[in-house]
Amino acid sequence: MPEARRRLVLPGQYGPLFDDGGPALVVEAREFFAARPVHRAKAHLWLSALRHRVRELGDRAEHVQVDTLRQALAGRSGLQVVDPPSRTMRAEVRHWGHDTEILPSRGFVTDEAEFAEWAAQGTGRFRMEAHYERVRRREGWLMDGDRPVGGRFSLDDENREPPPRGATTLGLPDPWWPDEDDVDEQVRHDLDRWERDGLVRFVGRDDRRRFAVTADEARLALEDFVAVRLGDFGPFEDATLTNDWTMAHSLLSVPMNLGVLDPVEVVGAALEAHRTGAAPLASVEGFVRQVAGWRDYVWHLYWWFGDEYGASENALGAHEPLPDWWQELDASAIDAACLGTAVQGLHDHGWLHHIQRLMVLGNWALQRGYDPVHLTEWFTDVFVDGTDWVMPANIIGMSQHADGGMVATKPYASGGRYIDRMSDHCGGCRFDPTVRVGADACPFTAGYWAFLARAEDALRDNPRMVRPLQQMRRLPDLDAVVAQEARRTRP
Repeated sequence: MPEARRRLVLPGQYGPLFDDGGPALVVEAREFFAARPVHRAKAHLWLSALRHRVRELGDRAEHVQVDTLRQALAGRSGLQVVDPPSRTMRAEVRHWGHDTEILPSRGFVTDEAEFAEWAAQGTGRFRMEAHYERVRRREGWLMDGDRPVGGRFSLDDENREPPPRGATTLGLPDPWWPDEDDVDEQVRHDLDRWERDGLVRFVGRDDRRRFAVTADEARLALEDFVAVRLGDFGPFEDATLTNDWTMAHSLLSVPMNLGVLDPVEVVGAALEAHRTGAAPLASVEGFVRQVAGWRDYVWHLYWWFGDEYGASENALGAHEPLPDWWQELDASAIDAACLGTAVQGLHDHGWLHHIQRLMVLGNWALQRGYDPVHLTEWFTDVFVDGTDWVMPANIIGMSQHADGGMVATKPYASGGRYIDRMSDHCGGCRFDPTVRVGADACPFTAGYWAFLARAEDALRDNPRMVRPLQQMRRLPDLDAVVAQEARRTRP
């Protein structure tokens, strides 16, 4: 029998799903952490996952520590690799050649060829909902024959509850946290040394490790979420409380993006909770839609839109540089309670749930006209679950509408009243979400109208923006609002 090819293991491929039992080459390239400043907790998680995988593979693993991936490939031939999850790494392994066998990508519900075949039948303005319905029908998930259980494919309108009145937390137990070990200790030591030697630069804080980095840990985290938090996930998935950074969210995006947790297994656990009556339909459907709908969809869009998507899109003409306080995660420079809470949470944990990302950070950046390409890089670098493939459609497309509507039908902009309804931030804030001019004018409320004024020409033909633009034109103090926000120096 011919000798088995050595499997090249790259970031995002650190679990059993990417292992077929043969020898492995696990590449630890410092360039994965040094290209731009990254969150310290993210560097810890991804390096810890890599080294835990080396330990799990034992004698089957050759662990190579180099500055660049190219150095690891030098002089090697006859490798095998599961197609990497970034354009940069795919180009690297294809350019290298040397008889490298490239296997189809893994770690998602649907494969790239299948999605491409489906997408090619559309008009280019296909939507996640159509992809999600197709997956549900194909797999029979939450289906009663040809009809969705509950009568609708999306129960999103049942999952938009504000936080309980007067609550400071949802009252749930803490999520399952992993125990750190000697691998984590060595990772901290090495990251400290790299930073001290000027080889890398980090932002944010790295306290104890709070995300799963091995398949065993991920399974425990999944079991805990389904048993304890899934039932409350649905109604409160869009709600935010200052003193509850996890709410009822799963925290499973990290192990899924590391490749140590199969999303099909995640969906299966949620479906079983519905089958046994352990979680309500709306919560299960909302969670399945996040995993098999949106996560799968943005992965495929990354490849379907091609190499240029995310490199220059700027349909709304946003060119403002990211301010220093934003890049350094400095909440002390912020007065707005919602924005300060989000930036401090990101500094402390490297993670925020999707509404804080979209309707606080993304909303702020959209209103202030931050450069969408640089913003996408920033989101990739400072979120512990940030990857090259996950952020372009989320930021360029959905959050910033910089692609002109290829992903989302309208910009995700709102004033302070939405944040007031869905959080407990505004009660203790020096700004008033109902005021748009003056010392106590909410920067989100005023910023919303200033954004519409700036982007009016680009949005006037969007049917979903007709009414907001009409409302803007009727504001008697629009000029004052625009001038005020142009002068605002402290958020």
